[in-house]
Amino acid sequence: MGEGKLIGFSDNFADNSTEAGFQFTFYCDICREGYKTRFIESKAHKKAGLFRGLGKAISLGASLAGKSGTAWALERGTDAISERFRGMTPEWHKEHEAAFELAQNEAKGHFHRCPRCKKWVCENDWNEQEGLCVECAPRLSVEVAAAKAEKMVADIKEKAAGTQIFTGEIESKQTICPQCGQPAGEGKFCTNCGAPLGLIACPKCGAKNPAGARFCGECGTKLG
Repeated sequence: MGEGKLIGFSDNFADNSTEAGFQFTFYCDICREGYKTRFIESKAHKKAGLFRGLGKAISLGASLAGKSGTAWALERGTDAISERFRGMTPEWHKEHEAAFELAQNEAKGHFHRCPRCKKWVCENDWNEQEGLCVECAPRLSVEVAAAKAEKMVADIKEKAAGTQIFTGEIESKQTICPQCGQPAGEGKFCTNCGAPLGLIACPKCGAKNPAGARFCGECGTKLG
């Protein structure tokens, strides 16, 4: 990147720069939430006749900055940046280099670098009390709440497993033909003798009783 070196910040970023200007998005190494830096307009773009037909966005992968915490000092003629930015003028490249340095310093105010694992993390993944990221030093209150919730779910499942839900009896009922005394099947007529299997009306109260019943289920009258 020219003669100078840039201050190392994070290798977890995307370059959203276009011919018109420069902008970068830096991501948390844990949750991947991003912070997009302010847009810096390219002065070279304003010059008449420059960069015509190069309007599509330029996007870089996270591998362009090297490892986290190292200086970004790749040579323009040999790295992937030169391939992505082919056709841009030397003035544009100088602006891009300066804009990237400014963007890193801007983004640093929104991230913390864990001294243990060296990851750059956002506020959501930073344990301020311990001065470490939440992977190296989980927040006590969060872990306690999560453990209590897991135990509660386990207790509910254990309680449910030992609870008797169905209290009825499982039995198989079979209709016996009142004429032949054999299993009659599930139709309206006996499958053995053909006798009708409809309900019998009680001669006294008129209640309907299943075929084969000897006494009325409502009044107890003997059925013929």
